[in-house]
Amino acid sequence: MIYESRDLAATTATRPRLLPWSNLDGDPCYLVTDDTGTGRISRLADEIEAVQLGMADDLLGHAVDLLGDTRATAPQLRYLAACLAEALHDVHRIARSRGARLPVPHGDEENPAAGRPSPPEGGRPR
Repeated sequence: MIYESRDLAATTATRPRLLPWSNLDGDPCYLVTDDTGTGRISRLADEIEAVQLGMADDLLGHAVDLLGDTRATAPQLRYLAACLAEALHDVHRIARSRGARLPVPHGDEENPAAGRPSPPEGGRPR
């Protein structure tokens, strides 16, 4: 896909935005818009992402405290691990969403892997 404009507003408007929630089947939801990312749904997604990032930060602080407590029980640690996995999932989705909306550097439109090392012959990238 070739993008005619190089400014961020035009670039983000041409790509679907991965939203910070899923549909009822657990599939990702996307927002396709022609505005500059300031619409009602975009603002709601920004607010939810901010809440998710704040909750992940709070949870990380709690994890440090709980892991430092020698009296922490196995069920407490399993619950902490489940909460950390959920928070990591949210943060990863936010990172993917924001990364996908970054402007495409000039010359990389047709080769999305430009700038990445080529995988070894017959192998996967390392």
